[in-house]
Amino acid sequence: MNIFYTTNIKGKYYQLTEEESKHCIKVLRLSMGDKVQLTDGKGFFYIATIIHDHPKHCKVEIIETIKKHKPRDVYIHIAIAPTKSMERFEWFLEKSTEIGIDEITPIITERSERKTVRHDRMEKVLISAMKQSQKAFLPKLNKLTPFYDFISHNNTATKFIAHCEPREKMQLKNITVVNNEVLVLIGPEGDFSSEEINKALANNFIEVSLSNNRLRTETAGIVACHTINLLFE
Repeated sequence: MNIFYTTNIKGKYYQLTEEESKHCIKVLRLSMGDKVQLTDGKGFFYIATIIHDHPKHCKVEIIETIKKHKPRDVYIHIAIAPTKSMERFEWFLEKSTEIGIDEITPIITERSERKTVRHDRMEKVLISAMKQSQKAFLPKLNKLTPFYDFISHNNTATKFIAHCEPREKMQLKNITVVNNEVLVLIGPEGDFSSEEINKALANNFIEVSLSNNRLRTETAGIVACHTINLLFE
């Protein structure tokens, strides 16, 4: 059954956005009487029937509400420097959503290759990945944030910084995480600077390695996301 995203369902009837209406009626060629599935990105699925098949304002009638609970016992937050190629960064957004992630913060570091992003475009990638993987929860996407501003907050999580400098650090996969809220910092292709690493450590981040190999930024983000999910299985 086709899944559509909605932000605010109240009552028995709902009108899809113009974009979702177009996809539903013109692309998928659905019509009156066909059943569709909606998700609000907050843990609910809705089964609905199309009652007005207009390509700009398709209307549906909600016939069933299904509440979904989070499949994991961990809240995963990854703060990551956007790559120079947005295609690669969008790949990270898509795959981390499929694997399971709760919050993403793009950060600007000293060696960042990209210092501007389109928040609306990234949001669309997350929504598409959520629907494609049939998840009920949409990851929270924060605004692009300078590194030093970011690390001075987020004091409730177990905090890690993954970097490639030749310093003594444990593999993330071998760490016992007792807090069910985990934050991982992932740097740009040129890695974090020594000053950034030391500043993070002073703010109670734990330095870790993700692999014996050197990983690209988007790959490191995926490895961190997957590793934490495995630790809490």
